Amino acid sequence: MNWRAFAKTASVCPVCLRKIEAERAVGEDGRVYLAKRCPEHGEFSALIWEGGFVDYLLWDTAKGGVPGAARPAEPGCPNACGLCAGHESEPCCVLLELTARCNLGCPVCFASAGGEAAAPDPTPGEIAGIYDMLLANGGPFNIQLSGGEPTMRDDLPEIVALGRERGFRYFQLNTNGLRLAAGSGYAAELREAGVSCAFLQFDGLSEGAYRALRGRELLDIKLRAIDNCAAAGLPVVLVPTLAPGVNVDGIGDILRFALSRAPAVRGVHFQPVSYFGRCALAAPELRLTIPRVLGEIEAQTGGLMRREHFAGGGAESSYCSFHASYSVKGGAVKALPRRSSGCCCKSSGARDFVAARWGVPGRDGPEDGFDAFLREANERCFTVSGMLFQDADTLDLERLRRCYVLEADPRYGLVPFCAYNLTSRGGRALYRR
Repeated sequence: MNWRAFAKTASVCPVCLRKIEAERAVGEDGRVYLAKRCPEHGEFSALIWEGGFVDYLLWDTAKGGVPGAARPAEPGCPNACGLCAGHESEPCCVLLELTARCNLGCPVCFASAGGEAAAPDPTPGEIAGIYDMLLANGGPFNIQLSGGEPTMRDDLPEIVALGRERGFRYFQLNTNGLRLAAGSGYAAELREAGVSCAFLQFDGLSEGAYRALRGRELLDIKLRAIDNCAAAGLPVVLVPTLAPGVNVDGIGDILRFALSRAPAVRGVHFQPVSYFGRCALAAPELRLTIPRVLGEIEAQTGGLMRREHFAGGGAESSYCSFHASYSVKGGAVKALPRRSSGCCCKSSGARDFVAARWGVPGRDGPEDGFDAFLREANERCFTVSGMLFQDADTLDLERLRRCYVLEADPRYGLVPFCAYNLTSRGGRALYRR
């Protein structure tokens, strides 16, 4: 394909992960691609935007970066992160991986979790040390309890308590929902311990999606998990992994189902599949892009949710995410005013925004004299959002420097999610063991 380049950036070779020059370019089909060449492994390109050149430029409404961390910026992105002085965004959400064990064996898993070779769980003392490291580096941040499957740890409530004692107030449980579905009391136990919301893996309302992405049928389990969380007052956000040819045609069904379960379900957070970690799916020629997903949302909801309602991220790169909020009351759904820079222009504001929208009312969000009003308003608010993580084909180091979703690692410190989970086509990782 012939290219018309309009911006230079840097990326990595998908084969060897060496840093190489790259260009954002318009192809002869009018779409926007990331094009690059490795001197050893040749040329590569990946679709990054389907709306055309002008539409691509107009989507970028993010504010400028902020001063980076103190660590020297050598040898440069994406190597030796932790964070370095070249980073341009404050952290917002930090993944705390509590275990490499998992009670599923998903064909698609960024952490390649589970199996007999899973590393030992970090001890409570080691986790306390990570909390202290985060406080020393700008915390408290919003914590995403992750893994593996974090509910495999029986001491999960104690781990949350450790963090709350240190001043962390928002704890998002990234979970497949198996343990939440198994017993009605577990969700209440987690809520009482201080968990703010269940970020529930939910790939659709057809078993075919679960067989393809999770290796087994799971829909009944997901529904029981939602019921148990609703009974316990633990907010739920549904998190579909979107894969071409698997469940993209189910986007509207997911949104309608989520709205029918509001306010117990606070929103839907779409994650188009990224081809890193353990991924049994082959990358298609036309990958999912933000314009494609927003077009599907509008078409499959009959215009109830329209592209014009959405904006890109503000604390992170606009090309990493999308977001819209709706008021849901008495069966009516109304779009709330769009913010041109996403949820905020600084990550400290993003922390409060997420806590208020998805946390337990009156506990996790900021409060003032209008507490009752704010709690009611947040319970009526339904959020539709998405995050497009980068893999070795699509990695743009300018986007990476704006990342505010970070992995906490005792060896490196804070590492942008897409760098931490980056793997070559042969499976070699830069950071993850």
